[in-house]
Amino acid sequence: MVSLTALWLPIVLSAVVVFIASSVIHMALKYHNSEYRQLPDEGSVLSAMRSGKIAPGFYAFPYAGSMKEMGTPEMMEKYTQGPVGTVNINPSGPPAMGKALGLWFAFTLIVGVFAGYLASRTLGPGTHYLQVFRVVGCSSFMAYSFAFFTDAIWKMKPWSMALKHVFDGLVYGLLTAGVFGWLWP
Repeated sequence: MVSLTALWLPIVLSAVVVFIASSVIHMALKYHNSEYRQLPDEGSVLSAMRSGKIAPGFYAFPYAGSMKEMGTPEMMEKYTQGPVGTVNINPSGPPAMGKALGLWFAFTLIVGVFAGYLASRTLGPGTHYLQVFRVVGCSSFMAYSFAFFTDAIWKMKPWSMALKHVFDGLVYGLLTAGVFGWLWP
């Protein structure tokens, strides 16, 4: 068994490598840009939303407060008429990229800690690179990717969007695995 403290370098370095890779994916490759579309008549829609004084939060529409209400003829008519969807309303003002990037880096550290923990409990010192790669790669891939499947299933985000993020998670998992395999004690 390997001490988790002996893995501080691969934990931190894998977080840095994933952070850099995600920056390249989002700023240079830009294949995520096609995930977002502009609302038709955006000005009118935004004006209507402003007049409703919508607070930041996650909203579903049309809204049913219970499963019983969801099955009523009135709600069925609303669903039929459409539109049906969800929307996430952020606080007004420019996006807080510094905060988001800081939280993303913290998340990459947490993934490294948990992948390292799992590997440290299942693998001994001197374990071959490929075995470390398998354990860390699988666990970190799951951490970076699997929530996007639930977003496609329950929040009805497009599967194409989910699969792009799962691909990113595969890249991040492979990078994390490579760093751990390289620096395994």
